Amino acid sequence: MSKLRILYVSSEVDPFLNTSRIADFVRNLPTAMQERGMEIRILVPRFGSINERKNRLHEVVRLSGITIPMGEEEKPLTIKVASIPAAKLQVYFIDNEDYFQRKFVLTDKEGAFYEDNHERAAFFCKGALETVVKLGWSPDVVHCNDWMSSLVPLYISTHYKNHPIFKDSKTIFSPHNSEFDFTFSNDDLLEKVKLGEIEDENLTSLANSDYSAFIKIGAEYADKVVSLENAENSRIQSIIDEFKSKTYQNIAENDLDFFEKLYLELAGN
Repeated sequence: MSKLRILYVSSEVDPFLNTSRIADFVRNLPTAMQERGMEIRILVPRFGSINERKNRLHEVVRLSGITIPMGEEEKPLTIKVASIPAAKLQVYFIDNEDYFQRKFVLTDKEGAFYEDNHERAAFFCKGALETVVKLGWSPDVVHCNDWMSSLVPLYISTHYKNHPIFKDSKTIFSPHNSEFDFTFSNDDLLEKVKLGEIEDENLTSLANSDYSAFIKIGAEYADKVVSLENAENSRIQSIIDEFKSKTYQNIAENDLDFFEKLYLELAGN
């Protein structure tokens, strides 16, 4: 039997960037699943605070030439790769000069939230999936972590639903305690999120154009939602409850048996 293929999509992973517990979760769980015989890939944004020389990032030339539709524009995608030596895990970095060549992550040096973070999230999610297509690597399960990855289940359920790479892929969405207080322009948000035949009616969960909207659309389109223990979910508990029929709540981050069993079940094993 071929190895189970698990793709992790996240805003960060240790040791490249660690601003929250998400980074540790996306380092530890994939490492453990790889040790249990699964084939792992991790995709994250290449935020400007990541030191390319120190972390030995290098551009994957054979994956060059991809452009990503962002509203009326096409934005070039650069894909870089590095490995976590201690874990022998490959991490792919989604990069674009306009979105990620900044010294800070989600806020500027004064602490102001970047007004185009919605664009950065949409570009990251679209770019992540196009990277997987270019790799020709078909994941059995795509585990999305944090609001920045929440559009991936939407795209797999709509634009990529018949694509040979993703037609059998199942998705998991894990909200994390990464909330922000900012409301995007709804018209601009919907325009930047759209891909292919996606219409406004597919995006009703984004109506509030804020943090909760990203969590809601991730939960709506994912096959399963996993809410982690000790995450401060009070702000989004009503959303989690709305999708409780497919949600596992208060799961310990180190409950490896749970995640292994869930991955195997979703893959039909």
